[in-house]
Amino acid sequence: MKTKFNLWEACAKLYANVILKKIKDAKISPGPVIVTLAAFLLSSIVVINSGNSRNDIGNLNEFEVGKVAEHDVIAVKPVAYIDEDATNLLIEERKRLVFAVFRYESEKKREAERNYDRFASMCRQFFEKANVNEEAAPEADSQDFRLEDFRILMYSKFPNVFSVETLDALSQNPDRNHMLLEAGNVLSHFMEEGIFSLPQNELSRYNPVTLEVLRDSGSRMGREQVDFNRVVTMDNLRDYMTARLAQGESSAALKGICYDLLKHFFLENVFFSKTDTEEQVKEAAARVEPALIHIEQGQRIIKKGFVINKEEMISLNALNSALSEKDFSGGAGRLLLLLMLYILFIFIGSIKLVGRDLHNSEIYLLTALTSLYIIAAALAKSLPFNNDFFPVSILLPTALVIMLPSILIGAYLALAWAFVLPLAGFLTGCFDMPAYIIALASGVVASRALYNAERRMDLVKAGVHIAVANCVAVIAIMLMQHSPVKDYPFLLFWAAFNGMASGMLVLGILPPLESGLNAATTFRLIELSDLNAPLIRRLFTIAPGTYSHSFMVAQLAEAACQEIGANSLLARVGAYYHDIGKMEQPEYFVENQAGYNKHDEIPPRLSATILRSHVKLGVEKARGMKLPKQVIAIIAEHHGNSVIQFFYRKALEQEKEVSVEDFSYPGNPPRSRESAVVMLADTSEAAVRTLEKKTATKIEEFIQTLINSKLEHGQLAESELTFRDLETIKKAFVRVLASYYHSRIEYPKENKEKKEAAPHG
Repeated sequence: MKTKFNLWEACAKLYANVILKKIKDAKISPGPVIVTLAAFLLSSIVVINSGNSRNDIGNLNEFEVGKVAEHDVIAVKPVAYIDEDATNLLIEERKRLVFAVFRYESEKKREAERNYDRFASMCRQFFEKANVNEEAAPEADSQDFRLEDFRILMYSKFPNVFSVETLDALSQNPDRNHMLLEAGNVLSHFMEEGIFSLPQNELSRYNPVTLEVLRDSGSRMGREQVDFNRVVTMDNLRDYMTARLAQGESSAALKGICYDLLKHFFLENVFFSKTDTEEQVKEAAARVEPALIHIEQGQRIIKKGFVINKEEMISLNALNSALSEKDFSGGAGRLLLLLMLYILFIFIGSIKLVGRDLHNSEIYLLTALTSLYIIAAALAKSLPFNNDFFPVSILLPTALVIMLPSILIGAYLALAWAFVLPLAGFLTGCFDMPAYIIALASGVVASRALYNAERRMDLVKAGVHIAVANCVAVIAIMLMQHSPVKDYPFLLFWAAFNGMASGMLVLGILPPLESGLNAATTFRLIELSDLNAPLIRRLFTIAPGTYSHSFMVAQLAEAACQEIGANSLLARVGAYYHDIGKMEQPEYFVENQAGYNKHDEIPPRLSATILRSHVKLGVEKARGMKLPKQVIAIIAEHHGNSVIQFFYRKALEQEKEVSVEDFSYPGNPPRSRESAVVMLADTSEAAVRTLEKKTATKIEEFIQTLINSKLEHGQLAESELTFRDLETIKKAFVRVLASYYHSRIEYPKENKEKKEAAPHG
């Protein structure tokens, strides 16, 4: 009990820390967190209690090696355990392949070069002085005197280092300075390659062919693999030096004395690193996959009446350990998977599967559906239908749980849900692979069954599609399981009933959820798009110009959204309602005026206030009608925070100090593609009306100017529209407007006669 309590406490702390960090970083409101945490705790209780059953093998003390077994022991579950002997052999084999690691010490190289440079410098100074004396007194006695002086100098500075023959050969050679230079290069070469210090017995445990050298270059640690037959040591240095000099163009005199001249300057600078090597050994051992012995479910481990051997006793202990850990490891595993599942659910909005973060109400819905599904999966285990040929997922309305998010939130999120949610069946232990496959098929088809659905009766058709998918999945599973033919009708009935019932239940559950979530579902948007709706009819009566303008904006927005893959239905409905705030004072808006402009009688500041107010009034009306949030956002954002330029400039002419905020719309720039398209459609439709000759070319140039203006003033910065989208939107606008005004594209290469002869439709 203490172990379970600690595990529970650790998981709870982990979940709380993750949630608190998400709240701090993303500023999530506490409501969804509290609800999700409560759902997680409830589901955890169900999951843990669903896995409490345990199959025991009896008293383990009854069995021991060399004793006759009094009864059989059969594995009630598959078990895999590590074969220690075989694993140890694998580890030893892997260790034999590890490279012995040596470290290169660059300071030793520099020390050797400094010592040699000191020697060479002394030689050159002596030779230079000797050359001067030779020119002054070239007699033989003087030469003998110089040889004797050179020997004395070298023996005093480097006692017991050089032989007389080596010193004489160097000092008597006319090219002695060049010999010193070449000898220094040879020293630097071998010190750079490395003079290895090989330990006596330690290398026998490692790779006998190759070793590894670590070189610290300052910025990084370089690794080099070296064959043992290329390793230079003090013992074989003469051979390697002789071979190198033989390949080069060194003088015969240098070849004869080079080793004797340099051998005392060489220092070992590559040393065996036991610490680095042992780390390599540990890493190699850790990478070894343990050798496993598998015990299949139903396999007889101990045979009654037979003497128990060592291998059988090991298998028995492994089975007992697996059964003893069932409550702990199995419950902990399910609990951790459940934790991951809920973390995925609460953070799924940040993945932008629906192009935005989820609203609190949507998180509540998903959390409730998840908890209910897990509880239902746990309860399904105890139903009498749970037999060898009855996947319990047939009893769970997986399609219902997937279709609701698909309609209310988004199809992509529902598709992700269809893959993840059936894992809850595994967490409770009531799903095997066939049950998961059926739930997966049902959920995936449900997430796509409502694609392009426009009527509520399409939900019934979706139920038929899900029923067919369930039946196909059941037939496939039964064929693989070699189920009796007599079971087919019963299971196919339940599979079809599951699909049809899911569609019917959605039809009844959806309306209250639509209202409660205030969701812009396809069905609700189609209802709002009815031009005979009371508010639309009232707009037509009070402000016919605004009605006509809104209708045209809707056509433009719908066409553009279809081209860029945005929600064209949402854009059309948003366009219908975007100017409903003008119904309060329609005569102040140009599309409703008939030759008389009321703004001529009032100051520009008041005119701007009246124009700005229609956005706020429209939002208030929309909220009063409980329009979907996405539609309200379009109403609030269709002017962004742009400036009413005409009256702003007019005010500048009349007043000394004018605040631009007084002439700016109170909204935010569009935050969705649909809202941005409606803004562009609204601006384009109103502006194109002012063109005198509405040719397609002039319309295109004019719309491009309007789009550029919106970009320059930052009105499209948060809309996620790309430049390709803007080009597509412009072409869609031009096509619709050119068709509406019956204009034709002007072809500059055509001659004047052809243009005059062209028909005008």
